[in-house]
Amino acid sequence: METTPGAALVRAAQAGDRRALETLLGAYLPLVYNVVGRALNGHPDTDDVVQQTMLNAIQGLAGLREPERFRSWLISIAYRQIHELGRTRGAALARHRPLDDRAEAAHPIDDFAEATIVRLGLSGQRRALVEATRLLDRDSQRVIALWWQELAGSLTRAEVAAALALRAPHAAVRIHRARAQLDLARAVLVAWRADPRCPGLVAAARGRPGGRDRGGLPGLDGPDGPDGRYDPRWLRRLGRHVRDCELCGQWGRDLAPVERLLPGIALLPVPHALAGRLSALVGAGHGAGPALAAPAAGAARRLLRHLSAKHAAVGATALAAAAAVLVYAVFYQPGPDPAPAIAAPPPVTVPAAAGPTSATASPASASPSVSPPSATPSATVTAPVSGVTSADIFVATGGSDGGDGSIAHPYATLSKAVSVVRPGQTIALRGGLYRPTVPVTITTSGTSARRIVLSNYRDEHPVIDATGIPADKWYVTQQASYWTVRGLEIKDAPSHPYVCESCRSDIFTRLSIHDSGDSALILRGDSTTDNQVLDSDFYGNHDDATHGENADGLDLKFGSGTGNVVRRCRTFDNADDGVDFTEFTSPVTVEDVWSYGNGVNRWGIAGFTGDGDGFKLGGGDPAASVDHTVTGSAAWDNASYGFSENGNAGRLTLSIDTAYHNGSAGFAFTHSSSTLRGNLSLANAGSTGSATGAGDVMLGDAVTASGNSWNQSGWSVSALRSTDPAGARAARRPDGSLPATTFLTNTKDPAIGAPMS
Repeated sequence: METTPGAALVRAAQAGDRRALETLLGAYLPLVYNVVGRALNGHPDTDDVVQQTMLNAIQGLAGLREPERFRSWLISIAYRQIHELGRTRGAALARHRPLDDRAEAAHPIDDFAEATIVRLGLSGQRRALVEATRLLDRDSQRVIALWWQELAGSLTRAEVAAALALRAPHAAVRIHRARAQLDLARAVLVAWRADPRCPGLVAAARGRPGGRDRGGLPGLDGPDGPDGRYDPRWLRRLGRHVRDCELCGQWGRDLAPVERLLPGIALLPVPHALAGRLSALVGAGHGAGPALAAPAAGAARRLLRHLSAKHAAVGATALAAAAAVLVYAVFYQPGPDPAPAIAAPPPVTVPAAAGPTSATASPASASPSVSPPSATPSATVTAPVSGVTSADIFVATGGSDGGDGSIAHPYATLSKAVSVVRPGQTIALRGGLYRPTVPVTITTSGTSARRIVLSNYRDEHPVIDATGIPADKWYVTQQASYWTVRGLEIKDAPSHPYVCESCRSDIFTRLSIHDSGDSALILRGDSTTDNQVLDSDFYGNHDDATHGENADGLDLKFGSGTGNVVRRCRTFDNADDGVDFTEFTSPVTVEDVWSYGNGVNRWGIAGFTGDGDGFKLGGGDPAASVDHTVTGSAAWDNASYGFSENGNAGRLTLSIDTAYHNGSAGFAFTHSSSTLRGNLSLANAGSTGSATGAGDVMLGDAVTASGNSWNQSGWSVSALRSTDPAGARAARRPDGSLPATTFLTNTKDPAIGAPMS
């Protein structure tokens, strides 16, 4: 296992290094406080659970044999303490009343929570999301608490799985189920607050436990059960009504995806009272050994000063109140940085590109003759934008590589920008149409603390037409780590438009790569580790010279490396496959990805040989045995299989996925010992041989399949809310999330099949 700087700090703390212990405590106390506080959802015992967690960690630190696992180990301790509190004090875990106005007398805790929400800018759907968490059962709250930290970048999926004491595939299923419950709770909440309110929903909320019926929303307008706890049966009851009611359902369809509301977590302030008790707490950990006892008190006092300074802006009153109760999960999306005052550049017309993500470009970039920015920045803009709002290096269609890369004198080419960029810097591409003739090679890496960012500028739309790149060259070859590549459209490359070789910890997000002569985005090579491909579209790629045999949407191929994740992407209308993992020998996690229309000869290619799998999860000669995980994803209208192991004999896990109207079986797993749970397969062409389930699946004897549509009776296309894919093929929402659609969702059992949200 690789040694990290955190591991070195842990070893130093184990050896009695005061500064190392101080750093560890300062780094991890806010994380533990947020995980515990969000899991307990405002319970006043939050401080006690955090305190006991830290004490247990201090006492066990000397015996930790794998220092590189410190964070995962610490969160596992916290999670056990949360369960212990639930076991010993279950009846005391009552929820507080809602944050909205009501005729009853205000509770001081609610007043504080409301004031804090206003202070940190929580409003609209984020506020509703926070309130909806109160409708969840405790187990779902605990899972969501960990998932929030994963989305915030504070925890990895492996660490979340370790805290849940599950394998990563099983943890993914738990997260998806909890997320589905949260989405349902949000839909119930907005339907309840609609004006006018649906009479059927009011009727469904009548008849409370113990014979009480005050006409409020169970779980938010007062305690429900006889012991003062919320009864989760109310969410199931009201959720059934909201799902089946056209009037109520319309409110939920307009909700932004949870993943788009959660990023930008503001860590909740660690209370003075808790930090103040930490000195005695660490001193109480002397049983861990003399190496840890000596520096404890001093480190805690320094940590108290650090935390007090760090959170001073929140206000003394808020900190004092937070010592009594943790505010419900507070999120805010910070406004963009102040925009420099620059002269408006001349407009440039950009031809519309094919595909749902095409858009008219914003005005073209500033030319080299634009006046320098004013010394006084303009007023802060609060509207969200898709790209960066400030940068160290600018590239513009009217620029010059002889310039200095400033916003007033931008470079003309991406090649120049990546040749001079250094760790911690940001490259911004201005809007307009770029026509490069020279390939780009990226070799400068960032670091975990100083990432390099390549992004569109604000809401401007840079379009890179790579037609001029030589046919035997890739347009972008990246051999660098710790990059974030965001908001670019790349089209018409004769060969591969973007290849990342042996990359580590790179993030590719909000990309549109299409109509090129080979696969759109490829991650390949050994040590391809901890990369993320998010919220991007890869489509229309076709390799005419090789008869459509190779051009996929997204590939992780010919390499190895753990921790790679693909989320909320679309791969469609490519000549070969949508997603291809041929000869990638390490597990990849796929979540909420749509792959459709692949393997169809749309270009009149002679001797067409495109395969047309939606998800090709293996391959090679011989194919490696790899335990990939695919959750919440959908494959439809592909020429061949929806989901295929393609010779992979590993233990793949597919959960709550949907295969519809594919040319061959929806799920084809004949060689592996895979696990398939909660999947939906309908209207696929099927296959001969060992096919089961009316031709929708093709499974071998070693496959474990349970709770899928083909394991039950009564499933047919009539159970689907919509079989029209137009909504799913529509443009992404302004925040980059997948479009809202009811396509392939069902009325029979919403727990089966992809959520399509």
